[in-house]
Amino acid sequence: MNHPVVLVVDDEKDIRDVIKVYLNNENIRTLEASDGVEALEVLNQESVDLVLLDVMMPRMDGITACMRIRESSDVQVLMLSAKQEDIDKITGLSMGADDYLGKPFNPLELVARVKARLRRRLQVTQQDERYIQIGDLVINIPHHLVTVGEKQIQLTPIEFGILELLCRHRGQVFSANHIYEAVWKEKAGNSDNNVMVHIRNLREKIEQNPREPKYIKTVWGVGYKINA
Repeated sequence: MNHPVVLVVDDEKDIRDVIKVYLNNENIRTLEASDGVEALEVLNQESVDLVLLDVMMPRMDGITACMRIRESSDVQVLMLSAKQEDIDKITGLSMGADDYLGKPFNPLELVARVKARLRRRLQVTQQDERYIQIGDLVINIPHHLVTVGEKQIQLTPIEFGILELLCRHRGQVFSANHIYEAVWKEKAGNSDNNVMVHIRNLREKIEQNPREPKYIKTVWGVGYKINA
């Protein structure tokens, strides 16, 4: 069974430690970041179900981080802040946060809020799991069908597997090795060229201009992603 993953973003280690203990007791796996910059780095590397995001942090504050997250991800965001004025809550929610909890908080209330958000995300995921749509691109998972606009696209099983992986985790960057192991179901060796060829073939089929792809983006030196 896969446990949900929560990214805890707070510049105070003591607060991260307390949250981690309570969430781990509920079989919720936690990742940590001390500011918005670290949070974005983690989100580029890991699949996360919810972000607990403090507002007041050095380098990059929570409001800015939330805006950056929303540029490429629909992950649940619960903001934490010592500021409890209505205007601060409105600002956080208007920047894309899904919920807001003031500091100091009761850890049991925090856990209840987190579990509620995770249940909601699971319900949405279950409702959408048969179909994925990004712009004009639609994937019918049960029937292994892909359409772009009115055009049906014929994909090989490997191409379909790569596209489904990237689309299910839109905004997340996957290395060639990660893609190979997830789709081919075997240990990756020197898989860069193999994956690159299939990505090129995919672009030829689904992109209007493969040289300037709309869907499958290359993150140089890291891997590939589908824009959210």
